[in-house]
Amino acid sequence: MNDSPADYRITVNGDELRVSPGTSVAAAVALAGFAGFRRSVAGAPRGPLCGMGICFECRVELDGRAGVRSCMATCHDGMIVRTADA
Repeated sequence: MNDSPADYRITVNGDELRVSPGTSVAAAVALAGFAGFRRSVAGAPRGPLCGMGICFECRVELDGRAGVRSCMATCHDGMIVRTADA
């Protein structure tokens, strides 16, 4: 992706990433290289499955709010995302 002044700067697990407006948080986390969005009760890494908010496997912490479905949220400038891989 080319950096453009219109890109948003977000932080995923402490790493800065630039994304285009309209990018879903799930896509941004995947672009950042993280696969473990959350952990199952047994500790196994879990990630997006349905991509439309039904499975709840893509839950992350957004700006300090836990349990947000990343496939249903879009990035905003300055967003801070934390996953189970943090």
